[in-house]
Amino acid sequence: MPVNRQGVVVPRMASVDALRGCTVAAMLLVNNPGDWSHIFAPLRHAAWHGWTVTDLIFPFFLFIVGTSLALSLGPRLDGGTTDPGALRRSVVMRGIRVLLLGLALNALAWWLLDRPALRWPGVLQRIGLCIALTGLIVTGSSRVVAWLCALMAGYWALLLSGGTLDPELDIASRVDAWVFGPHGYRWNAQTGLGRDPEGLVSTLGALATTLLGFVLGDSLRRGQAKRVLAIGTGLAALGWGLDAVGAMPINKALWTPSFVLWTGGLAAMALSISHWLVDVKGFPPLGRRFGVNAIAAYAGAWIGSIVLAASAVMPWLYGRVFGTLLGAWGPEVQSLGFAVTVVTVWWLIMLVMDRRRIYIKL
Repeated sequence: MPVNRQGVVVPRMASVDALRGCTVAAMLLVNNPGDWSHIFAPLRHAAWHGWTVTDLIFPFFLFIVGTSLALSLGPRLDGGTTDPGALRRSVVMRGIRVLLLGLALNALAWWLLDRPALRWPGVLQRIGLCIALTGLIVTGSSRVVAWLCALMAGYWALLLSGGTLDPELDIASRVDAWVFGPHGYRWNAQTGLGRDPEGLVSTLGALATTLLGFVLGDSLRRGQAKRVLAIGTGLAALGWGLDAVGAMPINKALWTPSFVLWTGGLAAMALSISHWLVDVKGFPPLGRRFGVNAIAAYAGAWIGSIVLAASAVMPWLYGRVFGTLLGAWGPEVQSLGFAVTVVTVWWLIMLVMDRRRIYIKL
């Protein structure tokens, strides 16, 4: 097993790398359709309430972020680290670096694509915040489950206090519109309404997903894979039930508590199954190469797509090349073919990096 700088053995599970990698590959697939107007329904986000397969990707990734933190921090917390402040600072600084990278990528898109305003929130910004806040919680308290339950209950109450969960009128959207204004994902200057799927308020739900990944990742680290599977099944059923009876809708944009339970439960089930297949039965860890270089794959694909979109090459590449090869099968097939090609190209890049033992970490 690998040993960190403090000489503490850190368990590395190929199953976690594999699941993380499959999630990153799915991110690249849905983020690079070539033509946003013609996408197969499962590759779209739900318009508001409800969910699609695409809506599972980001919560799966954040759940794995929590699991990875449990694997890296757990042994040191168990051993009673002599400098908890240094451990806390290292995790928080890592989160800040991820957040700053997200801002830099947004700035690149704003500059090259000549967008009217720089968007402040984003996927990496949310990941960075969740890493930093989870690090603060787990290094400062042993009662992580209590933190998780309090966060879920508090966020539930906050959402209901807004009076409605209608789009742009819900409390999360109203706060985000007030904080970000034109620097959010969507903004109407005349009405003052807007929303951002990675806004501040809904990050409370995303943090709950990350903490859930930490709690169940810690159980997996302790050899309790069956417990992870059982809890995941129960959480998924509870989340689905809350949505079915109308108590709290499953909503990715708001990252509602029912969405946390539903997607977190499914992620826990996927984690336990991946562990059984890869770590126990010895199946190949498919996706591992994306998983060990997740930041490089995501950021690299983002930069590539932005540069391509800003160039004159994109219309020729998508219209002429992919149109000629796949256009006869329909615009959705052409779009999917382009997305699959992007994933394949970056898998080959990750393959070369892995063989040369090049791993980019923040």
